[in-house]
Amino acid sequence: MTAPPAARVRDDRGQSVIEFTGMVPIILVTLAVLWQSALVGYTFVLAGNAADKGVAAGTRAGNGGAAACAAAAEEDLTGGWSATVDCGPDGDLYTAEVALEVPLLFPGVNLPITVEGRAGAATEWRSGP
Repeated sequence: MTAPPAARVRDDRGQSVIEFTGMVPIILVTLAVLWQSALVGYTFVLAGNAADKGVAAGTRAGNGGAAACAAAAEEDLTGGWSATVDCGPDGDLYTAEVALEVPLLFPGVNLPITVEGRAGAATEWRSGP
């Protein structure tokens, strides 16, 4: 006499697809948050570098320092970055302030957050004889 057929055992086929589908939004949100964090950090780096370049150009330019400073500060910024540059002498120092808007996931669409980079250097020129 043969044994009766065993009851059908349920298997886990398809379970991994359901779990992966549930995790996809969490993975995507995590990647977006990490990317946005990287963009915020990159904005800080760009603002500081632009201020450094601007103040270096402004100190060498003499009386036309403000225009040279602004041009040098905006030289490495692509069209997707919105920058405000303020340069000028401050006593014996020449200062540059660069304000950049933080992009939302990619340059061109900005958050209402502004990152500022500041730099100063001793002037290399004299205004009088």
